[in-house]
Amino acid sequence: MMSKHNVAVIVGSLRKDSINLKLAKALEKLAEGRLRFDYVRIGNLPLYNQDFDEDYPAEAVRFKESIKAADAVLFVTPEYNRSVPGVLKNALDLASRPYGQNVFNGKPGAITGASGGGIGTALAQQHLRSVLTFLNVIAMPQPEVYLQFKEGLVDDRHDLTNEGTRKFLQGFIDQFVAWIEKQRV
Repeated sequence: MMSKHNVAVIVGSLRKDSINLKLAKALEKLAEGRLRFDYVRIGNLPLYNQDFDEDYPAEAVRFKESIKAADAVLFVTPEYNRSVPGVLKNALDLASRPYGQNVFNGKPGAITGASGGGIGTALAQQHLRSVLTFLNVIAMPQPEVYLQFKEGLVDDRHDLTNEGTRKFLQGFIDQFVAWIEKQRV
């Protein structure tokens, strides 16, 4: 029996009723028994400033340690103005600085996201994938998940109410588990 992998989950939305947090919670249920999700907060991080590279703020250190301790990273992001939210980009910048101290280096990762729009978060994910390539996150290439989120898709118990969506996302999780295993060899 394979052991559970620790996954740092970074949700790019700070909204209390975030559909991306709902998606992450639904994915967590689909991964039950195989992945342990650690939701790493990004809303309280200071804006990255090179001036504190010599003395990192405590919240930034905590964030970096959470990523460093994880076996993999899952990014669940909305799309703001055809890109990633600023809070997510700031978290990436903090965790990869100062130069030579990138905690994402070599970590397996996966990207997903939801929005109310028809193309989901396709452009945000493409921008994020570009940044992750530079940070040397080994991002799972397939399946891509650009989810159009509709009211009631995830119930109060974090279960997916649409069987087709549940099967598709189960496939995403199954591939993510296999991806982590492959990268850890």
